[in-house]
Amino acid sequence: MKEEKSNDPPNRNFVQRSGLYQEFLAEREEILKHKWLESEKAGHDVGFERALLDWIRNHRDAWQTTRRTPRLKS
Repeated sequence: MKEEKSNDPPNRNFVQRSGLYQEFLAEREEILKHKWLESEKAGHDVGFERALLDWIRNHRDAWQTTRRTPRLKS
C-alpha cells in the first residue's frame, strides 16, 4: 500500500489541533464580528486594529469567562 505524502510541515496537524490555536481562532472570529458590527454602526470600515483594541477593552473578559464556564446540558 502506498502512503500519501503531504507537502505540509510535519507539525502542522499538531498546531491545528492544539487548544491554544483553537482559542486563537475563536478569539479572532469574535474580533472580526466586532469589527463588522462597529463598521456598520460607523458607516465605514473601522479597521482591524481599532476593532481589536475596542474588543479587548470592552468585551474580552466577558467572552473569556463564558468560554471557561462549563455549560450545563438540559
